[in-house]
Amino acid sequence: MARLSTRHRSSATGLALVFAALIVYASLYPFTGWHWPAGSTAQEVLSLPMPKWRIAFDMGANFSGYMPLGFLIYVAGVRSGWPAGAAWWLAVLLPCALSYGMEVTQQFLPGRYPSLLDWLLNSGGGLAGAVLGVLVQALSLIDHWQAARDRWFISRSAGALTLLLLWPVGLLFPSPMPLGLGLGWERIQDPLIGLLLDVPWAQGLLEAVSDVPLPTGQPVAMVEAAGVMLGVLAPCLLAYSVMWPGWRRLVMATAAAAAGLAAATLSAALNFGPAHALAWITPEVMPAIAVALVLCVPLVLAGQRLSAALAVTCLSALIVLVLQAPADPYFAESLQAWQQGEFIHFYGLAQWIGWLWPFAALFWLTGHLARKA
Repeated sequence: MARLSTRHRSSATGLALVFAALIVYASLYPFTGWHWPAGSTAQEVLSLPMPKWRIAFDMGANFSGYMPLGFLIYVAGVRSGWPAGAAWWLAVLLPCALSYGMEVTQQFLPGRYPSLLDWLLNSGGGLAGAVLGVLVQALSLIDHWQAARDRWFISRSAGALTLLLLWPVGLLFPSPMPLGLGLGWERIQDPLIGLLLDVPWAQGLLEAVSDVPLPTGQPVAMVEAAGVMLGVLAPCLLAYSVMWPGWRRLVMATAAAAAGLAAATLSAALNFGPAHALAWITPEVMPAIAVALVLCVPLVLAGQRLSAALAVTCLSALIVLVLQAPADPYFAESLQAWQQGEFIHFYGLAQWIGWLWPFAALFWLTGHLARKA
């Protein structure tokens, strides 16, 4: 069995951290109503009871929910130069410890029911993920992935690859304009007012923030088209910044556009049913995507530093457009479905990725440009 002898910056590390954050969010949502369980001692809090009832769907979800975490931890370990045995124990014990911590912490939240069975299922899922990682390594698939990555990407590309894999997840949360990730002003104003309300020296800033009107009306067609185009160009140029020049860049750009379309369509289908899966596509969407792909063609030979600089420009413009964009009717209806429907447990993660992805990409690209300089 081939074994990696050098350390790699693995995108599996970032994905494992994001997945662990998803588990914490789903386990402790909505993070309100904290209290000490009435009549419970510390020993009773640390012990987990067996549930009085069992639901097959919940059991399957608890088992399968921790499998990716065990798999990602194992892959991140071996690709970072850890011995296979150490990576194995890490992949088994960390999900087990995280699950136990979440089950104990749930006792301090109303409406959450800690369970010994859930902990066993979560731990079993992490174990299964670690076993899957061992099988993948035994088949040399990790080495094949590294060889493919060396052909397509530069060595310091783990951060960009993690961001690219998270981009479609952010698109699952309804955005103010199609394929436009970022924060709209209606999502920023109230939290800012709340933060500044009791700060004596910031009253002038409070008045300025309060006086900014919320965007209203229908989105302007040209502005929406520009937002869609920038929303596709940004991940494509992010990929270009860590790829070798050549035809592979066109393949990546096409795959990014397809992933964006698929994620937005999946979100609409799950919210409103398969019959309305394409309701989010306005007349401006497809031409704007086509323009973005056409612009990607001459950039296949651009240097990585130029690609990164253009990605920063696109992301900055996209953030401004989304900030000023009025929410269209589809966005409002989608948001209502997410907040009240069956997506409630996944709602938080996709929401935060959708809001923060452009800023995280800007942060990474800035560091990438500094290294290139």
